Amino acid sequence: MQIAYRGLIVTALGLSLGFTGCAGMGDSTGMGYTYKNLAVAGGSAVAGEGNNVLFKGSPLGLSGAGIKTGDALRDVKVAQTDLALVNIAQTKGSGKVRIISVVPSLDTPVCEQQTHYLSERNKGLDKMVELITVSVDTPFAQKRFATEAKIDNVTFLSDYRGGEFGKTHGLFLGGPHILARAILVVDSTNTVRYLQVTPELTQLPDMEEAFRFARSLITAS
Repeated sequence: MQIAYRGLIVTALGLSLGFTGCAGMGDSTGMGYTYKNLAVAGGSAVAGEGNNVLFKGSPLGLSGAGIKTGDALRDVKVAQTDLALVNIAQTKGSGKVRIISVVPSLDTPVCEQQTHYLSERNKGLDKMVELITVSVDTPFAQKRFATEAKIDNVTFLSDYRGGEFGKTHGLFLGGPHILARAILVVDSTNTVRYLQVTPELTQLPDMEEAFRFARSLITAS
């Protein structure tokens, strides 16, 4: 019964968020991704057990020990698109500023736009920092997404094995078994310096503010 209930939640979330796949959101003229006028969240939810984010106004409980600004990014294994495991705290960009974009599923319009924005509108930050997207999609689905979206400047990492990244950072939604939507900026010492957990799951994080913060860390170093 619990498995069936979880399946119903996932189906409802998928239908409401609009599971379409990467190819479905492209520009039919072949000129690239078509950005939609999606709402940007103001403020941030608090990560961790006992806190909630909303899905169209209905609360979903977060699981795990919540991370906050000033904390070190925590050691946890996630899967790369080749299935090899890597510690999120020790990716190829360790030792420099990293922007970590956390999405529930790449096959939804909001998550897709968040990922395109990270890749395409970072104003040259991709030459100075590592851009990372974390989701519970399988590594195969992430690789397909990256190929179809023609995104090659973002590191895709999968939390599909058990949501351990989400649980370790207080960003796991146990009911639908997905991650909360968030954006983190991690400095060269692996300290989380900026964190926004969108209070409403259907809204984008403030990517421009995260970009500004990341650039300020580079300028100050």
